Amino acid sequence: MKFRTDKDDIIKELQLLQGIVEKRNTMPILANILIKTGQDEIELTGTDLEVGLKTKIPATIETPGSITVSGKKTFEIVRSLRENLEICFQVENKNTLLITSGSSEFKLVGLPEEDYPPVEVSAFEKGLAFPLSVFQKMIDRVLFAIAQEQRYYLNGALMVLRKNQIELVSTDGYRLAYVKALIDQLNLEEETRCIVSKKALNELKKFDDSQVSFDLDESNLFFKVGQRVLISRIIEGKFPNYEAVIPTENPNKLVVSREELLQSIRRVALLSSDRTKGVKFKFAKDKITLFSSNPEIGEARDEVSSEYQGEELEIGFNAQYILDFLTITQSEKVFLELKDSKNAALIKPEEEDLNYLYVLMPMNI
Repeated sequence: MKFRTDKDDIIKELQLLQGIVEKRNTMPILANILIKTGQDEIELTGTDLEVGLKTKIPATIETPGSITVSGKKTFEIVRSLRENLEICFQVENKNTLLITSGSSEFKLVGLPEEDYPPVEVSAFEKGLAFPLSVFQKMIDRVLFAIAQEQRYYLNGALMVLRKNQIELVSTDGYRLAYVKALIDQLNLEEETRCIVSKKALNELKKFDDSQVSFDLDESNLFFKVGQRVLISRIIEGKFPNYEAVIPTENPNKLVVSREELLQSIRRVALLSSDRTKGVKFKFAKDKITLFSSNPEIGEARDEVSSEYQGEELEIGFNAQYILDFLTITQSEKVFLELKDSKNAALIKPEEEDLNYLYVLMPMNI
């Protein structure tokens, strides 16, 4: 194998592959990327067996072939090379990759393609596509509420595709984030539900293009963005019935400045317990009073002006959980709706181009 390409063409793809390849030593070959020549292009592949990425870049092919080499070292080598110089990749002695550019020369020990796990991609025959920027905005609004625990079905976000709309839902058992976008060109005949891994969602945030094509089979999800195809194994398990979790009867309603509430919580949380991050909220007619205390440090109190309709009540929340929501939404004001001090609160932005809501369980303080 021998080919030539420009640094600008290959460096971004190698950087994206850093988030894919396995960094642990469970299977050494998973730390490698597969480099394979095509017609006037090369294909780069990385996988950890759960998430994979195939991408293509233009190249001048002199001798066809393939090899797998360390993804990390290949990226570090290419990144270190001088700008505006062509890079030559050549296989020597079957399992050695020679990388040259200008006066620089590197030799990487590799492994043959036969040892690399197969990474199959979809033909994308269904024609499903939606704006990437909208999907990335949706990802931002649910990513922080994805659980990290042994219940695998909570280690990702539920994606629901219906006719002309997409929904993403995540929960860790203490909170739930839900977002919906209307997609005019998404003409689905049947509803589709699947759980997308947190890693796959994180990687999709790094892509840049106008559209993302989508497909799935019994085991995998496929996202095609330009010349890149992200493959994600579907997380098995039954996602919780999120519709039943969203509270509907909330007589106590609050409207407050997002920025003022965010800053107030940050101040009061400075003296909250390091373990629970608990802050107590007291809702009254025209203000919210926030309290926190830590016997070993001290206590804090702050007030925020608000519009409130309902009975006076006190309720405790994990401060970080509310900050996660207030940080990601850009609405000038937020709505907070409550049934009482013992049931979950419903929080929504006043204005946003997506249908976004957040459900948060109270805590004892």
